[in-house]
Order: sequence, then C-alpha cells, then structure tokens
Amino acid sequence: DSGTHLCVIDDSNEHMLTVWDWQRKSKIAEIKTTNEVVLAVEFHPTDANTIITCGKSHIFFWTWSGNSLSRKQGIFGKYEKPKFVQCLAFLGNGDVLTGDSGGIILIWGKTTVEATPGKGAKGVYQISKQIKAHDGSVFTLCQMRNGMLLTGGGKDRKIILWDHDLNPEREMEVPDQYGTIRAVAEGKADQFLVGTSRNFVLRGTFNDGFVVEVQGHTDELWGLASHPFKDLFLTCAQDRQVCMWNSVDHTLEWTRLLDEPGHCADFHPSGAVVTIGTHSGRWFVLDAETRDLVSIHTDGNEQLSVMRYSVDGTLLAVGSHDNFIYLYVVTENGRKYSRYGKCTGHSSYITHLDWSPDNKYIMSNSGDYEILYWDIPSGCKLIRNRSDCKDIDWTTYTCVLGFQVFGVWPEGSDGTDINALVRSHNRKVIAVADDFCKVHLFQYPCSKPKAPSHKYSAHSSHVTNVSFTHSDGHLISTGGKDMSIIQWKLVEKVTLPPNDIVLDIGATKVPIPASENAVQSPAHLPQPFNEMNQNESVTGSSPASLESNLEQSAEASEEHSEEQSEGSSLDPAEPSYEEPSNELSEEHSESTVTEEQQENSPVS
Repeated sequence: DSGTHLCVIDDSNEHMLTVWDWQRKSKIAEIKTTNEVVLAVEFHPTDANTIITCGKSHIFFWTWSGNSLSRKQGIFGKYEKPKFVQCLAFLGNGDVLTGDSGGIILIWGKTTVEATPGKGAKGVYQISKQIKAHDGSVFTLCQMRNGMLLTGGGKDRKIILWDHDLNPEREMEVPDQYGTIRAVAEGKADQFLVGTSRNFVLRGTFNDGFVVEVQGHTDELWGLASHPFKDLFLTCAQDRQVCMWNSVDHTLEWTRLLDEPGHCADFHPSGAVVTIGTHSGRWFVLDAETRDLVSIHTDGNEQLSVMRYSVDGTLLAVGSHDNFIYLYVVTENGRKYSRYGKCTGHSSYITHLDWSPDNKYIMSNSGDYEILYWDIPSGCKLIRNRSDCKDIDWTTYTCVLGFQVFGVWPEGSDGTDINALVRSHNRKVIAVADDFCKVHLFQYPCSKPKAPSHKYSAHSSHVTNVSFTHSDGHLISTGGKDMSIIQWKLVEKVTLPPNDIVLDIGATKVPIPASENAVQSPAHLPQPFNEMNQNESVTGSSPASLESNLEQSAEASEEHSEEQSEGSSLDPAEPSYEEPSNELSEEHSESTVTEEQQENSPVS
C-alpha cells in the first residue's frame, strides 16, 4: 500500500500493537501482544494482512482485518526455542527469516492446513530450515536489492553476505574499537552501513573495508562549549570522551579519552585552550587544536558543574558540587593558572554562573534555587543587596534563575525542569533545554511571568545543554539518555508581498555526525542573512517583514514541529512598545529561506 499504514509496539507492560493510517493520524486497530519484551515488528511485504512480531522466546504472526487483529504463535517444535528472537527479514518467495540470540537463522514458510467446517483453508507459518550463522547473537538481517542477505553478529562482530540459497559467500569483521554490530542497511552500489553499540555508523564494502561515517557519544552528554570565533564546538560526556566538532562540515575534528567522565567545559576567549570539568573535582586544560594535555588541576573532590572564563580570559571561575566557586588568575592565553580565591556562601551545589563585563561580579545559581552575587576584587565577597546587581549586562547569560529570565519558568514547574539556558551573543533571544525533550526559544530579556515562547522537538530524552555558535547562526543542543547532538540553524522567516517568489534551494547529501535542523529566533528579531549561500536569493519586492523563529524542519512548511505556548496572545503584526512578544504569525503567506540542508542526518 505504498507505506500508507504504520504498525507500532509500545513500551507498556502489555506491549500494545497498534496499526495507524499515519497520514490521517488515525488509529485503525489495537491489541495486547505479550508481557514479554518485544524487539521487532514488521508488515509482511507481500501479504498486506500479515504483521509479525518477535521478542523474548516468541514469534507471533498476526492477521489484520479492518479494526481487528488475531494472533497465531510460531511453534519451534523440534528446534530449540531461543531466549530472544531479535530480528526479521523476508525472502522473495514470502518466507520469513528470524535471527536469534543463539546465532541461528530460522526460515519460516507458510503451509496450508486442511479446511475446517464452515471455514476455508488457513496458512500456518512453520520452520522449514535452520542455519547456524554467527557466534553469539544475530542482531540484524538486511535483505538487499539483489535478493541476497546481509547479517550482523554481536559476539563475532562479523558481517556475512549470503547468496540466494542462503549459503555464506563473503564475510568481514568490524574492528573491536567500534563496538558490536547492532544494525545493517544497504547503501549505494555495493556499499553497506553498519550501526554499532558504541554509536558509530560505518560505511564499507567487502573489498575496501570500513570508513567512519558518524561517531557519537555512548553515555549522557552534559558538557558543551562553542568556540569563541571558529565554527567549532566541544562536547564531553559520561563515556569519558571529549569531542571537537565542526559545525559547517558536520565532522569530528578530534576526540580524546579522559581518565574520568567530563561534565562541563568552556573555551578560553583566545580559542587556544579549552577546560573540561569532571566528576571528581579535577579539571583538564587541553590544547584546542592539538588536543594535547596542557595541565591538570583539582578543586575539592566532588563533581564540577560549570567552568566559566571572564570576557578577557584573565580569570576562570569553577563551580563545584561542594558549594564553592573557585577563582583562578589566568595567563599565557589560558596555559597558566594560579588560585585567586573562593566564593563561600551557597548552601547547595553550584549549577550555573556568569561574569560581568568588567570582571568585578559573578552571578551564580545553586541546587536549592539561590541567586547570589559576588564582588570579586573585594575578596570574593557575597553581595547582600541583590538589587545592586540586577541591571548588570552580564557577559554571558547561562543562569537559569535571574532577573532577566524569570519568565522562562512555566507555572507549576519545579526547579529542576530546566537544565540549561543560554542567551545569544546578540542579546536578542534565549534558548532553554528542559527535562521534557524540548528546546525552547524566548526573547531576551524575559522577566515577565508566563512569557510566550516557541518549543521544538528533536530529542527523545531530557535535553541537557544548549549553546549558540559564535555567530549566532546555529544552536547546538545535547541529549541525556538519547546521547545525541542536534544542530539547529538560525534562519529568517520572511513575509512576502503578493507575487513574490522564494527560490527553492536543492538539498545536498552530506554525512554528518549531528542532526541539523532549521532554527529561527522569535518574532520581531530580524537577523542578517550572513549564513545564506551565494546562490540563495529572494526575488521581487522587498519583504514586508522579517521574522525569526526556531523551526524543527528544514523544509518551508507550516507543518513543522513548533508548538506555541498557550500563554501567548500578542499579534506579531501589532507594534508593541512594551516587552516584545515571542509569538509568531503562522499565516500561509510566510515562507522560510534556509541554508542547504542535509537529508541523511543521523543523530549521533
């Protein structure tokens, strides 16, 4: 049916099987499957009424008719029942292949049984052949365009090519450093793609071996920092990896393995070095170009939550879970550090901090929702009169609690719902990372309660951090359990007069290690088109208005995943002389001009 229907297994205790007409967003059929783990579900490619599910010690063949689903269990009979049936594929003759935890491929053929009174003959799937394929589990089966089969094993890390009679023809082994095989897909010509347990995507052929297409983290990401003047950003994670990424080429510049998990990072303003704070109180200074270790320092024995250089790079503030902020004098472009002092006064762990432009003051947040201000030249003294600091134009704004950002907090939220906040360098917008898989965009300042915003979906887990690149052209967001890096693009939203035309820009296919999506800042915030390609243009009269806004899709479409906050009621067409609204018009006359977008953008 050309992909009209979608079958889904959910993660409830009953592992509900549902069939959807996804274009109409309507559910057609629903049924409980089993309380055991379900690992795969597939429509039969030649029998539209058959759906197959498999998992822990089972395989079920479902007959779908209208809004009803009926089940027949696969019988293993004389063959040993596997602990897990892990993957499915289909032969050209309609036979079903299963790969299991014992390294076995089973072929299930449909046989006709005698008709029962009042009913016609029914087909039953039975095992016709067993093949020992791999040492350890068969994790993936891939039916190729030419009818041959690729299989991927876990323990033996082998990719095996099987001929039309299911005899092994060729094989190759995935190197150990990439992890074990989890998924295989056919690529162009004789190429195939391999996804591994260490979040690599490899492209290879049996003749030429593998090249790394994508490398990702293998545990939660929390540390994120953008280079002060280059199109680079750095991530660090609980997997102990530190990765430097290129936001233009979408490539990994370098990676280094630390002795312990990294949790926070910041670039020296010179761009020469980057500091990474860890879970033990140690922090590392790395050369940003060569990744060489410059120095190691220790502050306390608890997790470091924030590293922040002053605007001129002469001071470094280190926020710790021991409730202290440690201050260092920095010289030699970030290569030499000497202790200056310590801010003492928080009653809980430090979460965020920012410097004033003159290096005199620090604003900090803590785990018990305190906002404190510190006078650094006076010996890191706590400032008692907080109103003295409320009008400071902070060099950066990453504190989630502050006079200028109170409006980002939704009604009824607790103090842990927002994980990170960052103000753009042009001081026009704020990006927020929350615990509910969303990235939000607010206008800055955002001091009024229930401030309107736009929110966007890309992550499948809590969003841990956000950072604008040096030009504000892109936003980077990092994920927790999904271990992903999402790159968003800042684009213009243009309202054109009648008969004006927006030129379509063809997408190019570039392998990238982070999913790039279009990003727009909220209404009334015109941005220069400094990120556009030379061949991009808007023809016709001058735009009636320019608007910016975070957009989830690179396509010019009204059906993007942007969700507007309910608290917004301002019309962006109306001039506002108070704090400007973030709300955007969603009229069909608006189009979006974007930079070239990549179609094949796997999430790392």
